[in-house]
Amino acid sequence: MKEGGDRVDGSFQMPLSQVVVRAVADAENVPAAELTPPEYEPLYHVVDPAALDELFEPMHGGLSRRRGTVTFPFCGYTVTVSSDGDVTLE
Repeated sequence: MKEGGDRVDGSFQMPLSQVVVRAVADAENVPAAELTPPEYEPLYHVVDPAALDELFEPMHGGLSRRRGTVTFPFCGYTVTVSSDGDVTLE
């Protein structure tokens, strides 16, 4: 497990839940498909992936949602997801 604030730019179009899984997989140096139980907990045990994906999506009519972050523990990391799509692992 890497320490010290690994960061993934999520500005490309990918659901935030997938960005989180890929960031952890990269930090663990394993393919995202191998981030499976029992060695790794499922994302849905700590956060609702669909809710995470929708959290910072534009509102109906294209208006941006408020800026902010959400932080949660996942696979031994403190994951912070920002409204611009960046994912940081500490």
